[in-house]
Amino acid sequence: MNITIAPEDVLVVVDVQYDFLPGGSLAVAGGDEIVPLINTLGKHFTNVVLTQDWHPADHVSFASQHGGKAAFETVELSYGTQVLWPDHCVWGTHGAEISHDLHLPHAQLIIRKGYNREIDSYSGFQEADRQTLTGLAGYLNERDVGRLFVVGLATDFCVAWTAIDGAAAGYDVLVIEDAARGIDNGGSLERAWADMEEAGVQRIVSKDILG
Repeated sequence: MNITIAPEDVLVVVDVQYDFLPGGSLAVAGGDEIVPLINTLGKHFTNVVLTQDWHPADHVSFASQHGGKAAFETVELSYGTQVLWPDHCVWGTHGAEISHDLHLPHAQLIIRKGYNREIDSYSGFQEADRQTLTGLAGYLNERDVGRLFVVGLATDFCVAWTAIDGAAAGYDVLVIEDAARGIDNGGSLERAWADMEEAGVQRIVSKDILG
């Protein structure tokens, strides 16, 4: 496959933050390995947007906020089943910072998500209640952009939800598999790829663009 990036296409870089990188509180195995590749891919795109997980210290998705519960267990919240996570990406902390090794100086937008204490937010488009919008779709619509190429962390959560919601918003969405890494908790990675395929998201690799 040979994909030519058009000027209107967008690289969407999901949550490349220290808490998701090795040494972070919710580290994704090999998360640091994708950073140089994302930097290389970024040179082919005129349009780059970033998402950033951004939680208050008492966020409802943190296991520490639920007595007797451990990370990766689930609870039922008003909007459905919620996976509980270690405290991560707390606003103002080093762990919440976007990696300084990410060199995308032409990135035009950072969408922060998960800042509402009562609602988690995996997707760059809308929070987990599936009602509260981030504004990303409005921005993209105003810019009249083309295809969305999604990379980052983690494949089976924030990347997948962002890709699926992008497709639902009417965009042609492609996930660059080797420029993303997954958590794969209880088969979540396989399920995420199946869900993305069902949503019409295309699965590609970086050499399809870079040659």
